[in-house]
Amino acid sequence: MSLTDRERGGSATPETPPAGGRRRPPSVADVVRAVTDGGPPVRITGYDGSTTGPADSGITLQIRSERGLSYLLTAPGDLGMARAYVSGDLALTGVHPGDPYEALRLLKDELRLRTPSLTEAVELVRGLGWERLRPPPPPPQEAVPRWRRLVAGLRHSRVRDSTAISHHYDVSNAFYEKVLGPSMTYTCAVYQGPDDTLEQAQAAKYDLVAGKLALKPGMRLLDVGCGWGGMVRHAAREYGVRAIGVTLSKAQAQWARAAIEREGLGELAEVRYLDYRDAPTGPFDAISSIGLTEHVGVRHYPAYFGALWQRLRVGGRLLNHCITRADNRAPHRSGLFIDRYVFPDGELAGPGRLVSEVHDAGFEVQHEENLRRHYALTLAAWCRNLVAHWDFCVAEVGAGTARVWGLYMAGSRLAFERNGIQLHQVLATRPGPDGGSDFPFRPDW
Repeated sequence: MSLTDRERGGSATPETPPAGGRRRPPSVADVVRAVTDGGPPVRITGYDGSTTGPADSGITLQIRSERGLSYLLTAPGDLGMARAYVSGDLALTGVHPGDPYEALRLLKDELRLRTPSLTEAVELVRGLGWERLRPPPPPPQEAVPRWRRLVAGLRHSRVRDSTAISHHYDVSNAFYEKVLGPSMTYTCAVYQGPDDTLEQAQAAKYDLVAGKLALKPGMRLLDVGCGWGGMVRHAAREYGVRAIGVTLSKAQAQWARAAIEREGLGELAEVRYLDYRDAPTGPFDAISSIGLTEHVGVRHYPAYFGALWQRLRVGGRLLNHCITRADNRAPHRSGLFIDRYVFPDGELAGPGRLVSEVHDAGFEVQHEENLRRHYALTLAAWCRNLVAHWDFCVAEVGAGTARVWGLYMAGSRLAFERNGIQLHQVLATRPGPDGGSDFPFRPDW
């Protein structure tokens, strides 16, 4: 069966070669039909004018150039799709690039890929030309492969962690202000219901963390991976706590310091540009880690939680808030799109591994809560913000980076909704040497 004969749902029929005995080269539609089972669920158009997929689909995927096709062929899967999409060589119509959720949902549910037979593959390559299998240079938004990051040090060394954090967080504070909203909070919010605003839900998250930590005026709080200082400022402003935050992002630290000064919180709140390993030794009454564990590296969990244990007073509380795998047996490393475009070197463990590591570091685990559905709502709100401020965001960071964020947030929303990933808060205390604990018999938040 020839690739040019293979039609969606049809049977193979010999094609009469034109004069000279040469077949026409395969079209973009031919390539798509060769790698899909039953045809694509959306309309697909090629730069050569060919089309395939349902004509009445509300969503169209446009392969705009030969380079886009080469991206797809030389890096099958999410990386090739991301390269073509970020570069603008692949476009989606029927959805906004700031929130391509509906397109991703449809592809996730209905796209069935197949591996062409050897004969089909050879015919495909011959027809397209072997040069089509030469990988084009990736878009500038892409981080270098893991093996090339060794020049910046071993995985999760101080220098390499700093480089990875900068890749993701030092994009543009003005961009983040538009996407995250006034709270400048880049972690899962907590919703009382789906009608809550993003700002209400983020304030509720900080109040939940403060309640679990039993924050009171005069207490000392360390917030590791503090971002733009949201928890630090909230704890100081609403609870009278002396709060210190540390972050590996210079841009975050600069913004947070300005916000602390603007809000008149300088006597209580402070943000330092520091690795968590260099955070003040305390001892602190409470420690919050909101969205940092994803960057630490799973094999570094013992050292990470050990460092927090050392900085917490006996009887103090730790609240660890982080994304996890839904399956404890799943691989820790992220997929290629996330690793190259979003969180270089990011790793996720299952909730069982997380709780075990907290426990084994010497803490007593007191409470655990899964906020998976809340993160789906948070991501939907961030996508709405990106759509609403699309022109500003493109002017600020470029169309390619803006497309990365729309794709990443919409895809993450789908993953949280489908229970592919979760968000867990683990509350623990540092017990006394005799096992004594002032933790209440029942939760006090």
